Amino acid sequence: MSDQATGGSHRPAPVHTHPDEVSVLTALSAVADPVRIELIRELASSPEWTRSCGSFDVPVGKAAKSHHFTVLRGAGLVEQRDEGPKRVNRLRREEFDARFPGLLDLILRADSVT
Repeated sequence: MSDQATGGSHRPAPVHTHPDEVSVLTALSAVADPVRIELIRELASSPEWTRSCGSFDVPVGKAAKSHHFTVLRGAGLVEQRDEGPKRVNRLRREEFDARFPGLLDLILRADSVT
């Protein structure tokens, strides 16, 4: 029986990039967007694996939010996993800080975005 016939859905698991594989330009590009900065800030203030993609209050639609998470995964900032119908997230703070010391601290400062 197919996933659709049983009421489920199947989507590919998210692809993750380890921060060690990320260039500084990729990292800076990922954090240059105000929506992505807000996603990072909300993740930083939440326990790991407690925030689903739909739980973030950002001024973009579902497709744009998905794109922003793809960019953050590609920059090694976010790790995601599927739990039932939800995709939950964690900020890869320790790994990202090891690669780019101090960068997340600057991003998370309230006065860093104008």
